Amino acid sequence: MSKPPRSKAIEILLIEDSPTDAMMTQEAFADSKIHNVLHLVENGVEAMAFLRRESGYAAAPRPDLILLDWKLPKKSGEEVLQEIREDPALTTIPVVILSTSKAEEDVLKSYNLHANCFITKPVEFDTFVEVVHSIREFWFSIVTLPSGER
Repeated sequence: MSKPPRSKAIEILLIEDSPTDAMMTQEAFADSKIHNVLHLVENGVEAMAFLRRESGYAAAPRPDLILLDWKLPKKSGEEVLQEIREDPALTTIPVVILSTSKAEEDVLKSYNLHANCFITKPVEFDTFVEVVHSIREFWFSIVTLPSGER
């Protein structure tokens, strides 16, 4: 049994420095049956500015979900996740780690910082699209998310 459709678009923040991975994620979400808006930032500093509505992001929406690359320039995914979880205004936003890393140390660090899940990015495009569709299906058809501040 699926949840009733949302009238408001799903706001997703993709924090990804790889143009190829960003494009694949954007294409997978564009193909979605769920109305969503995917916002892209390319590094950890930009991510925190977006989330805190600073430095040109004053009108940025509060994301319903964050897709966070673990290996980022300027500020790592680990640092971004730690800041999100320490900020009372952001801590309830689900964070999915999407990383090329398979290192047990990275997985453990992400869960210790309260990531909602850690997913290793598949290399093949079709498999990557399937993973993104699974993320979308789980987080927006099955899970009940907090409404947060709008």
